[in-house]
Amino acid sequence: MKILLVVATDHEIIASRFKGCTILITGVGMVNTAIQLTKELLQNKYDLVINMGVAGSFSDVIKIGNVVEVVEDSFSELGFENGVGFEQFSDFELGTRYSVEGKTDLQKMRGITVNTVHGNEKLISEIVNRLNPDVESMEGAAVFKVCNEFGVPCIQIRAISNNVEKRNKANWNIPLAIHNLNNQVAKIIIEL
Repeated sequence: MKILLVVATDHEIIASRFKGCTILITGVGMVNTAIQLTKELLQNKYDLVINMGVAGSFSDVIKIGNVVEVVEDSFSELGFENGVGFEQFSDFELGTRYSVEGKTDLQKMRGITVNTVHGNEKLISEIVNRLNPDVESMEGAAVFKVCNEFGVPCIQIRAISNNVEKRNKANWNIPLAIHNLNNQVAKIIIEL
């Protein structure tokens, strides 16, 4: 099986653990991810794309260091302000939400993909009320969209590095998240 690992930064992957896979470091954010993944899929064919990285959690149930599979993701900021609040477009054929079938035994989550990670209590409350996400990343929905366009199966695996709250790096544990992420993705690949 030919597998492409898609990751935003080289800090999130222990490359030596994945010698049989192609690794694509896209850069942070949905635009970088969409461009780099599109270029790669135009040049090479893959049986599976695995998007791996860290994420913030909106839920107290999901602990820092937990590894989850995101099976639904959306571009949470694609829409308009109506003078009172935010609305997603309904009169255009814009895909903003993508779903995939779960392929692992990990806990299944709903994600949002953002340009700006949440750190304002009012805006966190608004996004939870509007979309009820479990986790947020800056790349997930872009990977789902590109893979959908190319007809390539994909999995999104995220390790929780922090809670979505007012920015407080003292509460983060990125090394634990990255360690658990790489262990879990290596296990998934072995089980394929």
